[in-house]
Amino acid sequence: MKLLFDFLPIILFFGTFKVAEGRKDWAAQFASDQFGFMVNGGVVGPNEAPVLLATVVVILATLAQVGWMIARGRKVDTMLWVSLGTVTVFGGATIWFHNETFIKWKPSVLYWVMGLTFWLSQLIFRKNLLRALIGEQLSLPYGIWQRLNFMWVAFFAFMGLLNLYVAYSFSTDTWVNFKLFGGIGLMLVFTVVQGLYISRHVQEDDGAGEAPRA
Repeated sequence: MKLLFDFLPIILFFGTFKVAEGRKDWAAQFASDQFGFMVNGGVVGPNEAPVLLATVVVILATLAQVGWMIARGRKVDTMLWVSLGTVTVFGGATIWFHNETFIKWKPSVLYWVMGLTFWLSQLIFRKNLLRALIGEQLSLPYGIWQRLNFMWVAFFAFMGLLNLYVAYSFSTDTWVNFKLFGGIGLMLVFTVVQGLYISRHVQEDDGAGEAPRA
């Protein structure tokens, strides 16, 4: 259920784009009538409408996620706040300037922010975020936690570059397909691979994951 909640904005972005892509003239008229005040010039063209409407939906969906968490009295994850900030800034620029380039950069920026967070937390604060998240469920040697943390940093860096490669090398329709199926698929594959790696090093001793002492 949480997985569906986390990926809901991406799923809605995909669905909205596909519906609007199949009815471009209607989408352009609807976008101009309903969201013209948000667009420079007030008019949305048929080729711009699908990604613009999808961008509006993904912003609203992310806002709804945050609102739902607050209304339920739950803590909003830091990365959800970051996601809201990036989608609002880059999505807002896409809507105002009629330029899909901004929203295409959003996933890369989010990936790189997450990668930097994992890396700088370890480098500056000596805190392994992955261990902080799942360390209570797993007992691993200190060196393994370090490797796992670096693997996530490398994965996020790679995903950011791959997103830009797809965005600039293929059509917007292909990029939207990649954003849903490619992004989520690669994330799941990476998680499974890392799980297999972890299974080789899980230890019974609760002290096995402690950092070495001077």
